Amino acid sequence: MEQLLRQRAESIWTAAIRSVLPDEAVRRALEHFHPQGRVFLVAAGKAAWQMAHAALAVLGRVDAGIVITKYGHVRGPLPGVTCCEAGHPVPDDNSFAATQRALALVSGLRADDTVLFLLSGGGSALFEKPLLPAEELQAITQALLACGSDIVEINTIRKRLSAVKGGRFALACAPAAVYSVVLSDILGDPLDMIASGPACPDSSTCAQAAAIAEKYRLALSPAAAAGNAQNAAQRDHKNHRQRAGAVPCRCGRLPRRRVRAGFADRLPLL
Repeated sequence: MEQLLRQRAESIWTAAIRSVLPDEAVRRALEHFHPQGRVFLVAAGKAAWQMAHAALAVLGRVDAGIVITKYGHVRGPLPGVTCCEAGHPVPDDNSFAATQRALALVSGLRADDTVLFLLSGGGSALFEKPLLPAEELQAITQALLACGSDIVEINTIRKRLSAVKGGRFALACAPAAVYSVVLSDILGDPLDMIASGPACPDSSTCAQAAAIAEKYRLALSPAAAAGNAQNAAQRDHKNHRQRAGAVPCRCGRLPRRRVRAGFADRLPLL
């Protein structure tokens, strides 16, 4: 009897772990993904390669794509997809260059195109186009990481200093639709805070950002202070967000223009 109980417990544990792996979460998320036009894949985060690999296994191919992940996390070539490695937790020149390539990929798309956006933890550093000198952004990031601020506070500041965070990447994809699969590494699964929400309208305010800067006595240049006083993208783009896991959907009733929204499984950092 004891052996049987042990086997059952191990079976349950194995099934639970398998269900929240990036590969399995992406496969479930794409079960009902049937775009009519061209598909462009953009994956950013520490699980980006795994997510892109799983997406290609489901879709067969994409028209073009890019993966931006942490150093040492690319496991091999992916057909039709450029794989880039970059800095984490502080963005580096490779983060900026790879993000610029992603922006070039989605530039000039048509209304019947779809951007499949695969996002996971670590995307804030890996997916970045700064609105101020790179060295200053890196210094601010290091200060935030060292001062004891939590991830929501860090990302509230990051959004205001970036050309892709806080919904700005989704706006850059217009008029194409953006179909996001998001693996959360933040308690409560706030879509606009996971990797600083590149495809999600910002719920934080410039007043909150200013309070965070004051709380931790951040040394901001006039340019950074001005950026911190600006709200990120507040309006939504034609953005489909697909739930990819067992965490309940918390979005409730949404405006009609937001077709569907949901949350992914919260995964351990990879």
